[in-house]
Amino acid sequence: MSLRFIIASIMLNLLAASLSPGAAIDQKEEPKSGQEQEAQPARITILSIIPAQGEPATTVTLAGSGFTDKTTAFLGNTEVPAMVLGPRQITFKIPNLPPGLYALYLRRGDGTTSKAYNFTLLPTKPEIHSLSPDTMYSCSADRDREVVITGQNFQEKSQVLFDETAVRGSFISPETFSFTVPRVAAGLHQVQIKNLEGTISGSHGLFIDARPEIDSVTPGEEYVNYYNLIIGGRNFSQDSTLVVTEERDLDQSGTKQPVLDVKRLSSGTASATEKERAIFVNCGRLIYQRSPYSTTPKNFRVQVINPSGEESSVIEVSAP
Repeated sequence: MSLRFIIASIMLNLLAASLSPGAAIDQKEEPKSGQEQEAQPARITILSIIPAQGEPATTVTLAGSGFTDKTTAFLGNTEVPAMVLGPRQITFKIPNLPPGLYALYLRRGDGTTSKAYNFTLLPTKPEIHSLSPDTMYSCSADRDREVVITGQNFQEKSQVLFDETAVRGSFISPETFSFTVPRVAAGLHQVQIKNLEGTISGSHGLFIDARPEIDSVTPGEEYVNYYNLIIGGRNFSQDSTLVVTEERDLDQSGTKQPVLDVKRLSSGTASATEKERAIFVNCGRLIYQRSPYSTTPKNFRVQVINPSGEESSVIEVSAP
């Protein structure tokens, strides 16, 4: 066998071995498809916070990206339920937390968190919705001078401000407070609530009415030369004046002429011409001591005028 034949045979065997199915081929590894690659979570980005501060129960809206249905908000270490309005907007209500500076951030269900931003939680401001009553008579008894304040965000240590001056009040609930109106001049006064942190509600008006008013005139005790007419009403004072107006017949040359007779009776004093006077009993009662010259009933009018000049309505009376 020739040498040339042997060499050719060896080369054919090597070529066959390299092409066999079990042979290893040295080649570079191809990259994995997109589905085979591990998915990287999208970032949570906050672009705006409106408002940037607020008190409890305020709604806060955040705009950004990367929000999902399982995204919640955090104020410091407190998790706050949030409502996702879309992939770019989320809202939540500030819970009842102490005022101060908090770190606000979002956390998604996969554990991804956003960057934290400073958020100022303001103290809760009290609010007054109504006063009951909102009108009071100046001469009301102490037991009738209590006012109930209805509103929200009241505290046990809240103060009632009456014309910007603190007065004693009673905490009933976060929605109800009460106080006794001090003895002050008639007119419109302002009521506010001040919480411990210094927040003050808007003012609510309380009107104190000093105008006298007559509700009734009734006969009282009878004496030899006079009898009492009891005048009931409100806002009478010790310095009130009782005005009595009636027509009397004046005999002039045998002709009777009606004359308008006006008597102004101050409390506790007698008329210069007649033994008649007005007696102050309390802010709801005056006594008119009347000395009739005839037992025949007559029509006359009574009115009460206070020192401030405020006048009651004129009341028609029929009596001797």
